[in-house]
Amino acid sequence: MKGYTVPLSPRGIANLAPAPPWHYAGTVVGVEFFTDPAAAAATLPEGLTPDPDSAGRGVAMFIDWQYSSTGLEYLDPARSQYREFLITLDARYNDTPVAWCPYIYVDNDSAMARGWVQGFPKKLGAVHQTRAYSVGGPGTPVLGPGGQFGATASAAGQRIAEARITLEQPVPDPTALMNRPVINLRHFPRLAAGQHDKPAVHELVMSVLDDTAISDLPTCPSGAPARDSTSTSPTPSPTSSPSPTTATDHPTRHEGPAAGPHSGGSQLLGTQAALANLGAIE
Repeated sequence: MKGYTVPLSPRGIANLAPAPPWHYAGTVVGVEFFTDPAAAAATLPEGLTPDPDSAGRGVAMFIDWQYSSTGLEYLDPARSQYREFLITLDARYNDTPVAWCPYIYVDNDSAMARGWVQGFPKKLGAVHQTRAYSVGGPGTPVLGPGGQFGATASAAGQRIAEARITLEQPVPDPTALMNRPVINLRHFPRLAAGQHDKPAVHELVMSVLDDTAISDLPTCPSGAPARDSTSTSPTPSPTSSPSPTTATDHPTRHEGPAAGPHSGGSQLLGTQAALANLGAIE
């Protein structure tokens, strides 16, 4: 039997996700926010600590993705296209500034399988965002000053996040928005009775992006609120913008802690946002 993920099959093409590398391109609506530092710290697994220089800072991202592996999978858009909503929170791994992803939602089973392999805690959800088209006219926003974009995310029929932004100016250095590596927790429990608290795999890993590119990245210093369905109120932050990027992502294993993450959440209020086109390889 062949395949990278289940289900394995004689030819190995039934699996949910083929082996890496995985290539991505897409458009992002991103909202920076600040929340209660204690609520953010409650989500961190053992091995990560709050970043004292930016306690409570996070980024919420709504992404319209197109994916391909070693072939031309993007020629099958029903499988290669999906949408995603995620939150990252500033943290430290030893003395290194990193981003931690406590929550992430996708609308595609293959994307969810790839995420679990990488340690992203993906769940099914519905994500939508405004699209911009170069043809112009009243049916599309302007990808520049004055352009207005909205995005929403829901899960199990409940709205969990929303954002609305108005673009004002270009970002001088787009790479500054992606200068923290993302740390994930790969956790796969055991099924056997008496061993539910002894996972087969429990490790921190770093998601490393290669060949990252970002384009068309205007921002706005004020954005409408983004909401998370779980918990406390936030302190507003001042920035919003959309933009495009490209990258390659290679999961890197980190030796260390084996404690589970704490549950927690916060209500998010975004005041800084971005719209971008993205590209990546994992």
